Amino acid sequence: MYEKIFPNKRFNLTLNFLKRHIATSEKIFDLGVTNPFSKIMMDHGYQVSNTTGEDLDNDQTALKTQDYDVFTAFEIFEHLLNPYTVLQNVKCDKALISIPMRLWFQSAYRSKTDQWDRHYHEFEDWQLDWLLEKSGFKIIDSIKFTHPTKKLGFRPILRYFVPRYYLVYAEREKNIEKRT
Repeated sequence: MYEKIFPNKRFNLTLNFLKRHIATSEKIFDLGVTNPFSKIMMDHGYQVSNTTGEDLDNDQTALKTQDYDVFTAFEIFEHLLNPYTVLQNVKCDKALISIPMRLWFQSAYRSKTDQWDRHYHEFEDWQLDWLLEKSGFKIIDSIKFTHPTKKLGFRPILRYFVPRYYLVYAEREKNIEKRT
C-alpha cells in the first residue's frame, strides 16, 4: 500500500523495523516537528507526539516533560551540535534512531538556502554506537541500507552499493537487566 506513496525505500525499511520492535500501545516521542514519517507511524496505529521546532541543543525541556515510552530520532542527530545531551535527557528506556552515514565520496551536507538544513555531524556507524553506549543504551538491533538515486554519474552509481543509512534499536542497560 505505502510502497507507491513513500519517496524511497527508507520509509518502508524504517516502518518494518519499528513494527519489529515497538508495539502500537507504546507512546512514541519523535524528535523533530511533525513530518511525513510521523504521520505514517500514526496511520499504522502508533501514538506519536513531536517536538515543536525548539532548538534542541539549547532547550531539552520537552524530553523531560512529555509522556512517552519510546524515543525516536530519524535523521535528526546529524543536525545537532550535541546529541549526547539529548540522549542523557531522554526519560524512557527504548530508542529508535537513524542517521545518514558519512560517505567517503561525498562531503558533509549543507544547504545554501536554509541556515538550519545542514549536517554538523557526519556519523560512521561506530560513532553512533559509541554515543548510545556512552549514554547508557545498548544496541539490540541495527540495519544499514543504501539510497539509490535515479541520477547518472559516479556518486549515484556508488549509492546503489554503499550503505547510506544506519538504523538502530537500543534499550537502556538497566531495562535489559530487568528483563533477564
